[in-house]
Amino acid sequence: MKLKELKKRLSGKSVEECLSELATLFPEQIIFTTSFGIEDQVLTQKIFSNNFDIKVITLDTGRLFPETYEVFSQTILKYRKSIHTYFPDYLSVEKLVTEKGPFSFFDSVENRKECCRIRKVVPLTRALAGMKIWISGIRAEQSDNRSQMDWLEYDEDKKLFKFYPLFSWTFLDVKKYVKENNIPYNSLHDKGFVSIGCEPCTRAIEPGEDFRAGRWWWENDGSKECGCHIK
Repeated sequence: MKLKELKKRLSGKSVEECLSELATLFPEQIIFTTSFGIEDQVLTQKIFSNNFDIKVITLDTGRLFPETYEVFSQTILKYRKSIHTYFPDYLSVEKLVTEKGPFSFFDSVENRKECCRIRKVVPLTRALAGMKIWISGIRAEQSDNRSQMDWLEYDEDKKLFKFYPLFSWTFLDVKKYVKENNIPYNSLHDKGFVSIGCEPCTRAIEPGEDFRAGRWWWENDGSKECGCHIK
């Protein structure tokens, strides 16, 4: 199926209708990646509550916040569904930390991207193998890079479609939905964290700061991406 055709089939449909359509079109070949941020919790609720045939996975980098593990546990308990967990290759992590120490990512952008590649990009590639649809909680207003994306794309490198069901939602839309549906969410969101990743690489932001300002805040290159979504 071509991008234009799939976009036509999904246009004008609700999030639930799109997820149902995709699950029907691509059985056992559709995956949703969650990092347990508030957007991802919205999509997890929609997938699990409707029993859509969509594989839900997460990447455990080994450097996550305790609060992230807490919402992970709460989510499993609430929905009684499996969240498939992917870890980085332990030999690669051992080599990285042995040669460069536990905080090499502070030294250079190259080192930081190396850490992201080992802990996130490589496990993600393994998780995406054989999939035709990759669902993500990306929203347009999160960053300049993301606002230039489209709600449905085709990734030539990974050979799959990437679908962002909440692309046009605002942060207020997301918070309202979570409150109205009693969805468990990361308590760090109540402390100024809007984008939550690995603990050493994430901080709260001040009012008026860019949405991605709390990620790798010591860098000045402006990309603020780990490499999973931006090549």
